Amino acid sequence: MNKKVEFIDWGLTDYQDAWQKQEAIFEGTVALKTQNRTNNTQLETPNYLVFCEHSHVYTLGKSGHPENLLLDERGLLEKKATYYKINRGGDITYHGPGQIVGYPILDLDNFFTDIHLYLRKLEEAVILTLADFGIAAGRYEGYTGVWLDADNDKARKICAMGVRCSRWVTMHGFAFNVNTDLDYFKNIVPCGIDDKDVTSMQRELGYAPDMDVVKAKLKDHIASLFKMELF
Repeated sequence: MNKKVEFIDWGLTDYQDAWQKQEAIFEGTVALKTQNRTNNTQLETPNYLVFCEHSHVYTLGKSGHPENLLLDERGLLEKKATYYKINRGGDITYHGPGQIVGYPILDLDNFFTDIHLYLRKLEEAVILTLADFGIAAGRYEGYTGVWLDADNDKARKICAMGVRCSRWVTMHGFAFNVNTDLDYFKNIVPCGIDDKDVTSMQRELGYAPDMDVVKAKLKDHIASLFKMELF
């Protein structure tokens, strides 16, 4: 039987607001799991799949290097961008309008307790969505995320990933470039990789696909791969 998961689209939202809302859901789920263990109960834990877009922002993961941000405070102001150090894995990345940011806040005890499989399934959902638009994508050995031409010197990243998992509850997630302004990536060393390009669906297709159509396809692929019943 498919697991029920609440789907929420926060639309264009400030990064810090989204982070705080994520933290509240995440901490609530972890607290419920702790309560179950302490009281020997089996109260059902909730699961969420959140989509949104962010205003221009750079985020640095806990294992990242601050020098991979190539802007000072003045430069951030000129770009109308903010900067946060956060508690996900991975290095630095950019979020902005035209990019689908996905935050699955899941209790993996309801699905499978394998963080590597979790990441591979998220990647596969993006790969399948790109295939729906005629874009061939895949994985780059040794890196997370989704890439085009990963087997040659034209390798370019179209979706970055960085997650946090505690007691098998996940937060943070993926950033999928659809109609993203790629110039913002010139101000960082994306994910700490200084010799690879970044791309978007718009750049690859030569036109801007409808965000709602892309979101719908991506949502369906995630639901299918994780055996979710979205509501």
